[in-house]
Amino acid sequence: MGRSTPVTLLHALLAILLVAAVVGFGVYANNYLLQAGTTLATSAVLCLAWNVVGGYMGYPSFATAAFFGLGAYIGGILQNAGAPMGLAWIAAAGGGAAFAALLGSVLLGLRGHYFAIGTIAVVEVMREIANNWEGLTGGAIGMNVPILPGSPRAAGLFFYFAMWVLVVISFVISALVANSKFGFGLRCIRQNESAASMVGVNVFRLKVAAFVISGLMVSTAGAVYGSMVAFIEPKDVFNVLVSIEVPVMVMLGGAGTLFGPLVGAGVYVLLKELVWVNFINFHSAILGIIIIAVIYAVPKGVLREFHSKIWAKVPFRSPRFGRG
Repeated sequence: MGRSTPVTLLHALLAILLVAAVVGFGVYANNYLLQAGTTLATSAVLCLAWNVVGGYMGYPSFATAAFFGLGAYIGGILQNAGAPMGLAWIAAAGGGAAFAALLGSVLLGLRGHYFAIGTIAVVEVMREIANNWEGLTGGAIGMNVPILPGSPRAAGLFFYFAMWVLVVISFVISALVANSKFGFGLRCIRQNESAASMVGVNVFRLKVAAFVISGLMVSTAGAVYGSMVAFIEPKDVFNVLVSIEVPVMVMLGGAGTLFGPLVGAGVYVLLKELVWVNFINFHSAILGIIIIAVIYAVPKGVLREFHSKIWAKVPFRSPRFGRG
């Protein structure tokens, strides 16, 4: 009791400070910083979603862009049909979950690099469908989405806070998964799938359920993004680079940990913005070199490095902080 109370108070204080920082940043930031904050929130949602499958379960999925684009198109099509924005977002989440269940039932029989290649192929197939189904998606030229009424500043604030609310929801889902029997089962699959199956774990059902949770979160983020930019085109929302960046961000922070995806998203977005501003002509090459150097220096992620060298020395620390 004496130990848990300081830890609980510390967590509550950190949560209050983070909420205050997010709100204060949104209110006082200029338009450029507001957009950067929204980008950070979007990246955080995608990282939290990927971590359920790639971190807890250990399956290297590259299907993030497929769910992101699907959510954007479902939301955009429904809004063009007259559906309220919020209802379109909910439908996109449901559509993403249903597609994840269908896709997972097929792909999750594969393992390792076979599964990874299969998920990359899904992104390419989805992009080709969007490119060629002109009557529904607008084809390669894209599709307009109704613009949110009001000033650009008001719209920017709305989507900034909407995306950060989604970060909170995604983090809560991730925390519930991590601290449940379901999460324990996923970690058993990561350690030894065959052994987990032998001791009675319903491996296939857990894998599909994790894929569904991840797909739901990413599709919702895609729907919010589509409403924010008010224009959806296949090469943007089905960009395979997104599917590559997200695992990199999670590995930077610490795959399989609760806070690692948030840390990794923050580090990556900050580095990306700094490199873009200072080395505009060579930003991709320089950013790649920096990321490789960071991952080489802290192969288990920034969060685990912090935990082992600094947090472990804090008197009233949570023993589960930063652990997978």
